[in-house]
Amino acid sequence: MNIHLNWLLFFEPIVEGDDLVWWEMLFSGLLWTMATSAIAGVIAFAVGSVMGVLRTTSNATLAFIGNAYVELFRNIPLIVQFFIWYFVVPEFVPPLKAWSIEQDPTVVQFLSAIVCLGLFSAARVAEQVKSGIQSLSRGQRFAGYALGLTEPQTYRYVLLPMAYRIIVPPMTSEAMNLIKNSSVALTIGLTELTFRTREMGEVTFAFFEAYIAATVLYVIVAMTVNRVMALVEKRTAVPGYIAGGK
Repeated sequence: MNIHLNWLLFFEPIVEGDDLVWWEMLFSGLLWTMATSAIAGVIAFAVGSVMGVLRTTSNATLAFIGNAYVELFRNIPLIVQFFIWYFVVPEFVPPLKAWSIEQDPTVVQFLSAIVCLGLFSAARVAEQVKSGIQSLSRGQRFAGYALGLTEPQTYRYVLLPMAYRIIVPPMTSEAMNLIKNSSVALTIGLTELTFRTREMGEVTFAFFEAYIAATVLYVIVAMTVNRVMALVEKRTAVPGYIAGGK
């Protein structure tokens, strides 16, 4: 099978006589992907940290809330959660529905995507935070109590600073998963990279060129995140806890 790839297509106008070319459209999709992943990552880290802590407290009610959150969000397919946040939730919150009708659809799609992806990923982050805390010796918790620290203070000053350093390697995978999972946002119409790639393929029939370009962009972004997290891991390594620690 002979396949002739036309790479000059990326410099051709999308619409005859227009200045916008295909590579610019793909780049705009990449920016939406990066923005969605970055903001969702902040939400995931914040909510996941809280839920991870709740799951390791001595309070049975708080532990139940943390465990219930993780089980709920981890066991519902991501695409279903996207549909729930975008199509279902506004129907049950009249003020939210009224607001969404007045807004630019892209704004609503973007906000739905970051909330959905952030809360979904938070369940995974909670699991990592819980594992990091439980990997510490019980003596560290008791030492905090012996110094007169309350349980919240013990988490803040003793347990979490160590736990966060321990979980940097698995958090690297979560950060990369955020970038890949953001592609599911195309199902609610967000014009991220995969959406733009499919659009280019359907208009030009140059599916090979479009998806090769998208693959390269995803790899570049993911590997950049990987290298940044590797640097963070190296700078925060704790001897005896993280592989490679000196």
